[in-house]
Amino acid sequence: MELSKTSYVILGMLRLGRRTGYEIKSLVDVSTRHFWAASYGQIYPELKRLEDSGMITGEAEAQGGRQRRAFTLTPLGEEALEAWIASGGSLHIELRHEGMLRFFFADATGQDEQVELLNTIRREHEAVREQLTDIRGGAEAAHIERGERFPLMTVDFGIAYQDFIVNWCLDTERKISESPEKRS
Repeated sequence: MELSKTSYVILGMLRLGRRTGYEIKSLVDVSTRHFWAASYGQIYPELKRLEDSGMITGEAEAQGGRQRRAFTLTPLGEEALEAWIASGGSLHIELRHEGMLRFFFADATGQDEQVELLNTIRREHEAVREQLTDIRGGAEAAHIERGERFPLMTVDFGIAYQDFIVNWCLDTERKISESPEKRS
């Protein structure tokens, strides 16, 4: 069975412990979402596929009067995750950034609008950096308590990436402000 990247997100999250689909999505939202998002619409069908294939097992769990299924990773799922992590080949890299898409076409606007767009991009990345800084403590605690090193290193990557974008925005704003206004 060919697995999607969402499958690997799920297998990885279950390697960290037993979880419901909702808990997987919540964990994605505070961890991998900054570089690899997954929606409920992707997670729930994939949970069923993974369970049908024997890579995870689900068990009914009553929580607040609602029936939910909590999933755990099986040895087959662990093997698939490890094989994917260790696999060679090229990596899928995709950056979808609406601010940069707008900036690409910003010659159609004036300097004030260009600078404001950069300010908006910068503020968004400062907010993400703040979110990552807030969750860094949890990643650091997981490193200390359970020896999980790589979530901490990944959050540090995310903070450095946000810092790069913030600094790029400031530098680019300076370049725009120092150059004579041109409009194509």
